[in-house]
Amino acid sequence: MSEEIGFPGTGSLRRSSGRGTLAILVGGGPAPGINGVIAALTIEASNLGYRVLGIQDGYKWLVQGRTDRVRQLRIEDVTAIHPRGGSILGTSRTDATSPEAIENVRSALRALKVGLLASIGGDGTLYTASCLENAWRGEIRIAHIPKTIDNDLPLPGAIPTFGFQTARHEGVRILRNLMEEVKTTDRWCFAVTMGRRAGHLALGIGKAAGATLTLIGEEFRPMCPFSVLCDLIEGAILKRRAMDRNHGTLVLAEGIVEQIDPGSVPGAGEPERDEYGRIRLSETPFGNLLKCEIVRRFRERGDPLDAVYKIIGYELRCADPIPFDLEYTRDLGYGAMRFLHSGRSGALMAIEGGKLLTIYFGEILDPATGRTRVRLVDLSTEGYLVARKYMTRLDPSDFDDDHVVESLARAGRMSPNDFRRRFEYLVRENPYFHAVPEEA
Repeated sequence: MSEEIGFPGTGSLRRSSGRGTLAILVGGGPAPGINGVIAALTIEASNLGYRVLGIQDGYKWLVQGRTDRVRQLRIEDVTAIHPRGGSILGTSRTDATSPEAIENVRSALRALKVGLLASIGGDGTLYTASCLENAWRGEIRIAHIPKTIDNDLPLPGAIPTFGFQTARHEGVRILRNLMEEVKTTDRWCFAVTMGRRAGHLALGIGKAAGATLTLIGEEFRPMCPFSVLCDLIEGAILKRRAMDRNHGTLVLAEGIVEQIDPGSVPGAGEPERDEYGRIRLSETPFGNLLKCEIVRRFRERGDPLDAVYKIIGYELRCADPIPFDLEYTRDLGYGAMRFLHSGRSGALMAIEGGKLLTIYFGEILDPATGRTRVRLVDLSTEGYLVARKYMTRLDPSDFDDDHVVESLARAGRMSPNDFRRRFEYLVRENPYFHAVPEEA
């Protein structure tokens, strides 16, 4: 079960020496606020009398048994790093879950006299921490601090993972600039955001910025044809044109690609994969293929569409954290060190109701796969419903009025009957979309 961490008064924190050594490492992709966690861990551990070692580049060197890519961290080394983006320790996507890798990591940490390990990362690094915990049986105590701009770890009470709020903030700023660009130049922008399977970042950016249309993977059932996604976007553009507006911004979550039938995507090759075998979604040309298909459709009707394609992702990950993440990461780092100092192990840190909690690895892993459970966007919530209400997209009411259908058909240079045949299925119950309640 989750446990609340006690916070003693400052008077009970006494410096001592020789308590042992804490190692800190970062895995996975960058996220705003990493340095804040490193600073808080270092300061609290030092105040409690621990030596602190920063492991460079995650597990990259430890899995080789190397102990030379390490630096000692003192309070004076970290006092000014928390407002900075990036990671002073670097990061890597290194798989450290094989028996050989686990033993090499153990041997390296033993040689460094490490008794406590704080890992900072997303689902892959969390899974690695759980494997190490199972193998080491408390020999080296582990705490994990959940980090990802994807916001896809199932923390209690819809708590965001650190880095998400800053990434959303920066993404909104970028998208607002793009929205002004397309308004000025009378064109369309297809913006694809990071987020892996979860659509939290895309929805958060699109909703806050007021994008014309935001689509996330959670809307679609597996093996949805590529043409259906294109129809959905084309219909939204035609509805916008019927309002006498020939510009707009489309926000597309990269995770949509995992719901699309790969055989239905023209020109799509075998996708690249990372060290964990996951598709490198940010490296797929999916968004550009989508833009090109929509442009082709309009061109074939003798109606050119000016459109551009933009990926929003890498420029978010090392942004300087906003105050939310500055405060949040300090709490998480402090809590992780208090947890380890208490003699406990094998849990990640979270905050609920202003209180720091521990969630043990077994509670957050999927029993069927042993991997980290993924938190997806809940389509039944008020938050998602409001986002839908403020988008421009075809809805059932558009097809209940013949005059509206005629206006939409004119925007697409087709007859009302042809328009109905092409698009009405999108707003009726069909096998391609998950149902969304009328009211959450």
